[in-house]
Order: sequence, then C-alpha cells, then structure tokens
Amino acid sequence: MDMKKITVAIVGSSGYIAKYLVNMLTKDKNINLIKIGRRVTDDIFFDISLVKNFDYEVLYNLDYIIFAAAISSPDICEKDFIHAWNINVKGTGHFIENALARNCRIIFFSSDAVFANDSNEIFTELSKTNPKTSYGKMKKSIEDRFINNKNFKSLRLSYVISKNDKYMTYIFSCLNNNSIAEIYHPFYRNCIFIDDVIKTIQWLLYHWNEYPYSVLNLAGKELISRLRIIDEVNRFLDKKILYKIIHPNKDFYKNRPQITQIKSIYLDMYKIIENINFSEKMKKELRK
Repeated sequence: MDMKKITVAIVGSSGYIAKYLVNMLTKDKNINLIKIGRRVTDDIFFDISLVKNFDYEVLYNLDYIIFAAAISSPDICEKDFIHAWNINVKGTGHFIENALARNCRIIFFSSDAVFANDSNEIFTELSKTNPKTSYGKMKKSIEDRFINNKNFKSLRLSYVISKNDKYMTYIFSCLNNNSIAEIYHPFYRNCIFIDDVIKTIQWLLYHWNEYPYSVLNLAGKELISRLRIIDEVNRFLDKKILYKIIHPNKDFYKNRPQITQIKSIYLDMYKIIENINFSEKMKKELRK
C-alpha cells in the first residue's frame, strides 16, 4: 500500500542548498513539492521584504516548510544591519509565526554562528548560544523565539561542502585557468557534505515525531581547514591545484571566526548519516 503523500514547501528555493533539496524532493514520489519565492518559476509568489502582504491562508495546505531564505553573508549582515535584520529576523519571524499558527512543521536553516567564537570549546546541541557576529545574533533570535514549539526544528549548519560550493568553485577555476589559488589559513569548521545535509532533511520529513529536539547541529566529526580541503581534493586529481597560503588580517576574522567547532550528539544516536571519514566523503563528492 502506498503511503500518503506529504506536501513540502521550500522558501528560498534558489539558494545553494535549496537547489539540491529541490532536486531530491522532485524525485521522491511520496512528496508534493511547492516552491515559494520571487522567481517566475516558483509556485507561490512571496517577497520576504513584503511579508505582511502574503496570503497565509495558502499555508493550510502544507505539511512541512523548509525555510532557507536569508541574507547569509556575514559581511552584509554587519554592514547593512537594519536591512538584514528586517529580512532575517522580522520578515522570517513573521512568516514562521503565521505558518506555525496554521499547523505547518518548520525546518529552519540556522548556523554554527549562533555559538561564540571560542577555539577551546566544542559546542553541542546542549551548549548555550552566545553569538558575537550580527549574522549569528539574527539566527539566534529566530531560534529563541520558536525553540519551544513542537512544530519547529532548527538545523545549525556548519560549512557545507559540495563540488559547487563557493570555495570549491574557486579552487577548480584556478585549476582550469592555470592560476595559483590563494588559501586563507588558519580557518576551521566542522565541515559537512551536501549529501549528508540532504539526507538529514529527508530523514526529518519521515521521522519528525521520532526526533523530539528543537535543534540539530549539522556538522562533520573532523575540524577541517580550507588548506585541508584543497589538499584532499589534490589527492584525487591527476593535475594538481597550485596554491599559496594567505594569513588573513584581523578584519577578515571580524565577521567569521577563525575557528568554530561544533558536533552533534544526535546524528550518530539516530544513525541519520553515513559514518565514514572526511577523505572518503570527499572522494564520493568528487566522483559525482
């Protein structure tokens, strides 16, 4: 007997991670996918800057909403704080509040930036949030507002690696152009691969009630630098990417901490993603 289809909407479907989600969800025969946003190809028009003009009655037809829309650049959040706050906090909060009032389940894209910059501490789902950057404060504001709602779950994303992420695109462009890549170091995160992010979201869609917590850290087990990433990529290439190490000044680290180390208590506990090391995951990503 076929299971009942669920209706899943993505707000911000043109984003980096959301594009992978759209690809996955459209292949799932048990899911009706709805795209909400400003593009002509979206199913429902929504402009987060005009959040009060949206017809929220359409949300009654949705089971899940994956909220991926945001100003995610830490520099923009710092330089244009009021505009970013209006989008990332006021607009986002207004939409989520109305969606929860209509019994939608919300998967919210948060960030490891909700934690303080402390190279001596490893942050888990149980750690206190204490962001120092404007971007982190915006994500924390949404978490704090809805954290006790049973229909709200926040995914705290570390750096998400794929062949198409900004950094990988840069180093491969250097390879193709026979130029020397400039690698900022030190700069560390518990990077997670895009496939693991997508698998986690898919798992939540089918196991929502089995996961009783409001937050989930999406992070790999190893603390990875940009230098490690390019070295791992070079392991699997015939032609190597040439690079030089750049030591950033203090301004670079102002809006992006040198080290943010997080781990998840629950990814292993619930056996959500495959337990293989960083090198093996990189090999799989490059062979796609």
